[in-house]
Amino acid sequence: MNKIIFLDRDGVINKDPEGGYVKSPEDFEFLPGSLSAIKKLNSRGYDIIVISNQAGIAKGLYTKEDLKKVNAKMLSEIKRAGGRIRSTHYCIHRDEDNCLCRKPKVGLFRQATEGLSVDFKETFFIGDKRTDIEAGKRIGCRTILVLSGNTKKDDVLSWQIKPDYIKKDLKEAVDWIIVEDKG
Repeated sequence: MNKIIFLDRDGVINKDPEGGYVKSPEDFEFLPGSLSAIKKLNSRGYDIIVISNQAGIAKGLYTKEDLKKVNAKMLSEIKRAGGRIRSTHYCIHRDEDNCLCRKPKVGLFRQATEGLSVDFKETFFIGDKRTDIEAGKRIGCRTILVLSGNTKKDDVLSWQIKPDYIKKDLKEAVDWIIVEDKG
């Protein structure tokens, strides 16, 4: 059984920029503690899979090539800091495209885990938006909302689907997971 943690990208690993889209590698800025948190998960035997909606491509705000460059920067900086990401999966569609991969749908989870043995009930999805929590719950993950993106703790009061846990940021979430899982 693979030990996996799913992470959203923007607002979890990196700052969610003004305007809501990381359009170039220059726009990508790691949140404090995220690099060490990823390394810590890896050192405890977790594989990390990044699952992120990137509708800016369908909206014509940046290209698939731009996304590849941003992704390459993220992966190389994580590797340089001693961490690793097993895989990255992006939905490049808009809501109205009605695809199967845009969160809160679970298509990206299915893509990411094809050929893997995963017990979703024993897996965490860490995200910063309502759609992350809904997607995680739909696939059967334990969910952690981090408040390092644009969501405020009070926003959760109006959500029909609530996160299992709320943490300040990825570092706090990872520290808690490691204690909780006795990892």
